[in-house]
This record gives sequence, C-alpha cells and structure tokens, in this order.
Amino acid sequence: MTAILNAEATVTTPALKLRPWEAKDVDALVAAHRDPEMCRWLTTTVTSIAGARRWIHEQSQDWSTGRRFSFAVLEHESEQKGINLPIGHVVVKPLIGSDDPAAEVGYWISAVARGRGIAPRALDVVSRWALGPRSPLLLERLDLIHAVGNRASCRVAEKSNYLLSSVLPPQPPDFPSEGHLHVRMDSAPCAVPQPGGS
Repeated sequence: MTAILNAEATVTTPALKLRPWEAKDVDALVAAHRDPEMCRWLTTTVTSIAGARRWIHEQSQDWSTGRRFSFAVLEHESEQKGINLPIGHVVVKPLIGSDDPAAEVGYWISAVARGRGIAPRALDVVSRWALGPRSPLLLERLDLIHAVGNRASCRVAEKSNYLLSSVLPPQPPDFPSEGHLHVRMDSAPCAVPQPGGS
C-alpha cells in the first residue's frame, strides 16, 4: 500500500506532489543532506550514495510493514518537465506498541526550496491524509516534536495547525536540548496558505 498526495498551487507557492521515495531519488537525497543547517536539527543524516540507497530501501520496507510512511516532496511543474528532484521529506511514524491512536510526524525541506512556504503545505497535506478516512492508520492525533531553538520548525507547526502542547525536557544524546511538542487533532481545519517562507 502506498499513497500519492497533491497540493494545489497558490499565489505564493507551487503545486506539490508527494509520493513514496524511489531509487532514482538517491542523488537528491545526498545533496539535501549536505546542508549543515538541516543536519544541525536531524538525529540521523545520509552522507553517501550507499547510505542513501539503504535509507530509501528502508522507507519502502516501512511502507510495506506499516512501520512508517515517508513521502518525497516534489514540485509538480518540475516533475511534469521530467525533473524528478525531491526537495523535501515528510514522514508519519505510528506510535508502535501503544494503544494511543497517535503518530509522530517529521519533515525537512532542502536548502534550495526553503523560504517559499513549501514546508507547511507539504506537512498539512500529509497530516490531512494521515488523519483522514483514506488513511490506513485510524489516528486521532499527530505529534510534532522539535528542538526549542529551531524557530523555523515552530513556525511550520503553527502554520500547519499544530498547537503547542508542552515543553519537553532534554533527552541526551539524541535530544540534548529542550523540545516543543505540537499536537494536531483529527478535527483540525485545513491550513490556510500564508504568504512568506517556511
């Protein structure tokens, strides 16, 4: 089971296509992970072609098992021109071993695509899918966690109807600083596109 999602263009942002990662995305994945600003906030990074191939294979396996659901984010117009260049990533990770009907979301946008409002729109369309009737997950809540110092992620969460729920204590070594927990419930309205960057 896989899903392909779309977000219509707005005055300020392009139309987006979100699909599972594919083997042909290796180069784009490695290039995105060369950005020091992005790597600063990620707990794991991809540093080689071999590592990218492994990572993409793992995403495919996770779709098959329902462990996690990863989407590559592409600009629809570029893909129509034959430019299959993912510019971002959104993932839904069900809380395994929990009776709580919830999942955690994560995302990143490559440096070349930042500041164009792509992150909130990509996150919103995946969130609506994950909480909606076409999702296989039967979720009632999505959690988004980011480091307190990552102000850009805080803005993306707010624009995507994720409400700040609590401040989390540090959990070294993966999370050495305090975090924000944002929550979106299944009754959240569609995000209203806003001008400005992500």
